[in-house]
Amino acid sequence: MAELNQKSKLPVLIFREGKHFIAYAPALDLSTSGKDYEEVKRRFNEVVKIFFEELISKGTFKEVLKELGWKKIKQSWQPPSLIAQEYVSINTPSLEKV
Repeated sequence: MAELNQKSKLPVLIFREGKHFIAYAPALDLSTSGKDYEEVKRRFNEVVKIFFEELISKGTFKEVLKELGWKKIKQSWQPPSLIAQEYVSINTPSLEKV
């Protein structure tokens, strides 16, 4: 199996949902959860490793990364750039109507 030895910077959103922490990377459309901040970071690194190992073993590494917007630059793959993270006001139904 190919080694996972290339370093890339990947934007990861970490937020709290109830008692759990959620880590989500839009550039991989991949998420995981944990009981605390340190656990979710550790678990996210594990799930990313498994994700790439599966892509390599199935022979879909290049295809999937291209579909996710990654670019091959020289000898490395670069994730899409995060331009901004903003809070956007939206309208939702009121609770008594749902």
